[in-house]
Amino acid sequence: MTRTLIFGGHGKIALLATPLLVEAGGTVTSVIRNPEHIPAVESAGGTPLVADVEQLGTAELAALIADHDAVVWSAGAGGGNPARTRAVDHDAAVRSMEAAAQAGVQRYVMVSYFNSSLAHGISPDHSFHAYAEAKAQADEVLRASSLDWTVLGPSTLTLDPPSGLIDTAAESSEHVSRGNVALVIAAVLADESTIHRTIRFNDGNTPVVAAIADAGAADGAR
Repeated sequence: MTRTLIFGGHGKIALLATPLLVEAGGTVTSVIRNPEHIPAVESAGGTPLVADVEQLGTAELAALIADHDAVVWSAGAGGGNPARTRAVDHDAAVRSMEAAAQAGVQRYVMVSYFNSSLAHGISPDHSFHAYAEAKAQADEVLRASSLDWTVLGPSTLTLDPPSGLIDTAAESSEHVSRGNVALVIAAVLADESTIHRTIRFNDGNTPVVAAIADAGAADGAR
């Protein structure tokens, strides 16, 4: 039984991933900031944990993470305020990585985005710049860590029903349903071959589990 802690537990992707992880025989603790979101988390099968990751230090985050087997970071500031974007999407994310290591929880899955890269090319004048910087830098900190990490790079998110089919070979971002992202989260947590891999994906024509395996085979062939 895998005990997973999801940061950003009330997000659309997290609420779709939670029942998948529970149906697979695991448990999910969903970290949320707003107590009003407790019923939604419980309806999805998760155990709500009210905490503000923006305000918690590494030791406090480690206490939340302890006694779990895996961490999924699906939290975000939601854009708009560059300072808060930096505080959540980079600073709090990095503290959660340090906290996971401190708590002895090695498995860590980061929900990032398709084009996350230090060479993102977004102009400092663009409203997306703060997010692009925060995510790319946080992803690099994770890759350099001692954790058993996987970075997920879904393309533009939609609310379409999950098809269970993705494309991990595409070189450009198109679109992917949040339901398919949830399926990928569940699949990578069940597949140790995804450790130390970055998986970028769109909606596609290959079943999730097979697509992830194919991506790993391609990585090994490079």
